[in-house]
Amino acid sequence: MSDTYARSNLAAIDAAHHLHPFSDMRKLNADGTRLIQRGEGVYIWDSQGKRYLDGFAGLWCVNVGYGRKEITDAVARQMNELPYYNTFFGTTTTPTTLLAEKVTSHAGPHFNHVFFTGSGSEANDTWFRIARVYWSAVGKPSKKAVIARKNGYHGSTVAGASLGGMKYMHEQGDLPIPGIVHIGQPYWYGEGGELSPADFGLKVARELEVKIDELGEENVAAFVAEPIQGAAGVIIPPATYWPEIARICKSRNILLVCDEVICGFGRLGEWFGHQYFGVEPDLAPIAKGLSSGYLPIGGVLVGDRIAEVLINEVGDFNHGFTYSGHPVCAAAALENLRIIEDEKLVERVRSDIGPYFGKVWGALGEHDLVGEAVNVGLMGALQLTADKASRTRFEKPDAIGALVRNHALANGLVLRATGDRMLASPPLVITHEEVDEIARIAKIALDAAWRELRS
Repeated sequence: MSDTYARSNLAAIDAAHHLHPFSDMRKLNADGTRLIQRGEGVYIWDSQGKRYLDGFAGLWCVNVGYGRKEITDAVARQMNELPYYNTFFGTTTTPTTLLAEKVTSHAGPHFNHVFFTGSGSEANDTWFRIARVYWSAVGKPSKKAVIARKNGYHGSTVAGASLGGMKYMHEQGDLPIPGIVHIGQPYWYGEGGELSPADFGLKVARELEVKIDELGEENVAAFVAEPIQGAAGVIIPPATYWPEIARICKSRNILLVCDEVICGFGRLGEWFGHQYFGVEPDLAPIAKGLSSGYLPIGGVLVGDRIAEVLINEVGDFNHGFTYSGHPVCAAAALENLRIIEDEKLVERVRSDIGPYFGKVWGALGEHDLVGEAVNVGLMGALQLTADKASRTRFEKPDAIGALVRNHALANGLVLRATGDRMLASPPLVITHEEVDEIARIAKIALDAAWRELRS
């Protein structure tokens, strides 16, 4: 089918009928869309035959790489046996049940239950409801407010976009909804000023305690944050940040929610981001790497103290989706997790390819255009800067980021630009030689952008 339609006027068809996510459709239709036709390993090819190294793993998600026949075979088998059934009305399916066991086996001893959804956005809506239902069931119905972070990202549904701290999203649709407030982000490079990273981490974490006091502890249900902020630009918090957040949540009786949609399933060299930072959240939305993007599936890891109340005290939990625990998606996820286990990809990110990526990626920090080059595992960012010594930002950060991104794309590398930060999150199966290729093309793009800026 791809070969048949590659020669037709797909750009015109796309412009006539397809509304893209997070896109200025007038501009996109004028520029035309890029048709991606196939993928293998860490590479994708467009309809013109041009090859790109996908340094972003789709949207942070293709952890085991493209073209894994094991997953497509598992999907075909399940399609032929049972293409769909729901998990309502006292029913389940074999892959759904086995996936629940498999996912929780890697999440830590306090996570023994999962509620399945169709995406990370749905997962964030789900834990939001679980938290409020939980507090009501234990006799604290006033605990409804949720504290999140500026520039956090938790999806684009109404609740997800409200939980996220992206101003440009809040400006559309009268968001955030009531009961959600935001505190500062642990972005030392951009906002730390003269403070050391350690002092800044504590300062920002303690904004949580101030906000709890402002709202009243009896009114606050939860605090939610990504272990590492993804869409905001791979903002890696100082080492002091997460221990202080965990201390505050525990001492003030606030549920801690770690959004693992991006960080989960090996990207940081641990199965989950909360394990990397050494904290135990009460709830954790998951998606993306759960199936490596082969089919849409998400969920919420539910801590034991909350699950016990949901099971024994709540009665009907009136929440769910037609595709919760979809058997074909679950089959894809099960095979994906088997690959991650058998190929020891989490361990590989921790002890081999992650450190190598950090070394090679970190060397780009010497470039005149780069203020810092940071990573954890296979999740990295280059902070573009107008002046390295003073950490001066460009007046038009989106323009400089797009400039570097476009030069990278022209040379066969997919990176993401978030303002003036260049982001990478390649598949976990990437080789040393392919990491070298990322760095080589990224340097070409940085050099080209630097020449344009100087001229």
